[in-house]
Amino acid sequence: MDRAKKPTAIPVSPIQPTPQVSISDDNSRVTANLPTGEQLDVLLYGATVISWKSANGKENLFLSSKAQLDGSKPVRGGIPLVFPVFGPPSPEHATGKLPQHGFARNSRWEYLGKSSSESSSLPNSKGDASVKLDFGLSNSMLSDSKWDYQFNLTYSVTLSQDSLETSLVVRNTGSSNYDFQVLFHTYLAINNISETTITGLENVTFKDKVQGGKETQPAGNPISIESETDRIYTTAPGQVIKILENGKDRYELTRDMLSDVVVWNPWIEKAKGMADFGPEDGYKKMICVEAGSVSAWNTLEAGDTWEGGQRIKAL
Repeated sequence: MDRAKKPTAIPVSPIQPTPQVSISDDNSRVTANLPTGEQLDVLLYGATVISWKSANGKENLFLSSKAQLDGSKPVRGGIPLVFPVFGPPSPEHATGKLPQHGFARNSRWEYLGKSSSESSSLPNSKGDASVKLDFGLSNSMLSDSKWDYQFNLTYSVTLSQDSLETSLVVRNTGSSNYDFQVLFHTYLAINNISETTITGLENVTFKDKVQGGKETQPAGNPISIESETDRIYTTAPGQVIKILENGKDRYELTRDMLSDVVVWNPWIEKAKGMADFGPEDGYKKMICVEAGSVSAWNTLEAGDTWEGGQRIKAL
């Protein structure tokens, strides 16, 4: 028997697509894909981001064609993580027995899991807007770190529809204070170094490592690369850095708790001298614009925590 007044059917919301995360068969890398097409690859060796692709398939990171991805040495390209020392350590410092750029980039990390942002409630939503991958490293995971301190690192990599974020949390789990430096050694992919400029650092004094660390006054113009370049700029984290190609914005870098920006390109001769750098003219296709805290030491007291990060927007 039909009722005069039937209850209104409750609408069923369509199931939104979600980010997909997978681990390779050999347990060496983690891959994340957004429903909109963006993709991220992270090696567990060094927790090194080796690929970041936009929805159209365009690669945003430079990876050397000769990079070793088997865990035999730090990766040349992508985003190697520098900790707890930048560059060759001073023999007199507590980091003096460590390799160049520390041990984070040549240690195997643990994949801790993923989390996704809430799905948009807007019409025509394509699903979750981002996915965050977390990786962990502690002193107990190292067989011989040559750095006698207790620590716990949590490294988070967040893939969004137009950006990539990397952040590091450093926890001093021991009873002694220690000093450290940190850097996201980002290799950005570009079309041609001769057509690339950097803005946001025009009026910032820098240390020129090619000239032995000489304090150098800025020229006041956007930075262009015409020879081997290795500079440390110290500027407020709120300063936005942009990388342009042919005068058009290509990347935008923002930082949190990271007061330094390293600009590096090996140019012709130095590129030839690096066995793991390729192709030989690959220096034309990359520029390192690296957010970090390396011009001085950060002191972390026992029981304390430090956190810093960067956000790179592909434009």
